[in-house]
Parts: sequence; C-alpha cells; structure tokens
Amino acid sequence: MALYENVFIARQDMSPAQVETLADEYVSVMESLGGKVEKREHWGLKTLAYRIKKNRKGHYVLFNFDASGDAVTELERRMRLSEDVLRYLTVRIEAVDERPSVMLQARPRDDRGRRDARPPRRDAGETKAEATGEQPAAAVSEAAQ
Repeated sequence: MALYENVFIARQDMSPAQVETLADEYVSVMESLGGKVEKREHWGLKTLAYRIKKNRKGHYVLFNFDASGDAVTELERRMRLSEDVLRYLTVRIEAVDERPSVMLQARPRDDRGRRDARPPRRDAGETKAEATGEQPAAAVSEAAQ
C-alpha cells in the first residue's frame, strides 16, 4: 500500500455539513477497501481561478491516506460520477506531513499593504513630473537659458 494525497472541490451551493457528509462517504469507501485515512482537512469555501461547471466558488477538502491502487481507482470513480464534485486530484506522496497544510496555516491580515498606503493617483491631464512636484523638462530648459 502507498501513501496518497487527494484534494477535491465540491459545489458552492452545498452547505459545510453536506460537504462533511460527502467526505465521510469517501472515507468509508477508502476504509471498506482496506485503506486508512491519515489526515483530513476542510479548507472551506474558496474562490476558483476560473468558472467550473458554472461555479465561481467551491468547498476544498484534503485527504492524506494509505491505500492500494484499487482503492484509489474506486475513490476517483465515485468522485467522477458525483455531481457534487467539480474537480479532484490524487497524487502519490512519500510521507504524510502531520502539520496543518499551508492552506490552513493562519496568515495575519495585517501583513498585506494597506490600500491607503499607496501614493495618490495623478489626474488624467497631469503629467508624471507635475504629480511628483518636479518641474517639467521644458521649464527646466527655459530656466537654464
């Protein structure tokens, strides 16, 4: 048996409880075929990079499990048939990382730059030199004469 990591995206109109029920169903499939789920994370509702089956958001769920190839094939078959699963990806891994995944690690919202910290926008008719307070090139050449 080998270690695998699986991430699937469920439809946005499902409640978190329904997503957990769907994940429980997949865990029971894995266990019935001799697999063991090592780690399970629900990353929550996230915005997709592009629309998938008319959905702009999706519930992300991660599994790390130890199973045979037949169990993985059956899990992927069920995900492919389910209308609730938009996408899934299963990859083989060397070891299960017990720490929370990068998606779950809390990142403070303060580390991003503030929107009002940007320099003020210049007006449509204003040149770059006028916006920074410098003299325009024509005025500099006239002053030099």
